Amino acid sequence: MADLINKWKLGLERTRKVAFGRIANFFGATEITIDTWDELESMLIQADIGIDTTSTIISELIKKVDIEGITTTEDLRKYLAIELQSKLIVPEIPDFSPHKPAVILVVGVNGSGKTTTLAKLGKKFKDQGNKVLFAAADTFRAAAVEQLEVWGERLDIPVISGQPNADPGSVAYDSVQAGISKQYDLVFVDTAGRLHTRFNLMEELKKINRVIDKALPGAPHATWLVLDATTGQNALMQARAFKDAVNISGVILTKLDSSAKGGMAFAIQKELNLPILFAGLGEKPEDFQEFSPGAFVDGLLN
Repeated sequence: MADLINKWKLGLERTRKVAFGRIANFFGATEITIDTWDELESMLIQADIGIDTTSTIISELIKKVDIEGITTTEDLRKYLAIELQSKLIVPEIPDFSPHKPAVILVVGVNGSGKTTTLAKLGKKFKDQGNKVLFAAADTFRAAAVEQLEVWGERLDIPVISGQPNADPGSVAYDSVQAGISKQYDLVFVDTAGRLHTRFNLMEELKKINRVIDKALPGAPHATWLVLDATTGQNALMQARAFKDAVNISGVILTKLDSSAKGGMAFAIQKELNLPILFAGLGEKPEDFQEFSPGAFVDGLLN
């Protein structure tokens, strides 16, 4: 358990030092005044938490101060931690066992770390005893197919791919069919990274979604959006666009260890009501962790 807590603290070091450092140093013997709330509000907004979430947190803290008779900022620390944690959805990884196979569509923009994340997902679920198949439906970027094939070989997970520039929908369809006939437990479908502003590519994503449903009615059983934590509030615009295009059921945050903008997790949950399922806290497979609101907030406030 201590090792897990340390992973979160190390993974969130940049966000803690850059964005939340002032907040951590804010608490002390200083008496609470009107200026206290203005200063704390400003720091929370600068930490990428979002204006709406910040306003709600400040309102709740003011009520708590009145009810509890709190007089110093030091006593505010634990209540801020409680409020921050309450704004994060406790994630539940779906039980895919009723489906044979369960199909999980993985989407995101270019450079978000999507293919590497898919490999880490495959390893995690394989280690749990599942029979896993990869679908390399990013047919427009040959390097993406090669990258997934290298991961597949390394992890001993089969990869189904098409010819360069092949229809990604056909690769997804063939992969689901293979998953059914060979009785795989999970089929992870990698898709081309796409800018959320490119209408034609988002329409293609909808088509892949429809094709998968034709191959196996009711599939995909989950669609997970990979977001790069270093992009901050821009990730929120990406998430909105993908949610409008396909039924996003969860978010995976990558590169938290490289980001000073981890506070954007609160804005994602507030505005989109999407759970964060996993977080990338480093390069190693063991740094890929299920999201823990408690560990996340502790890592931010130390």
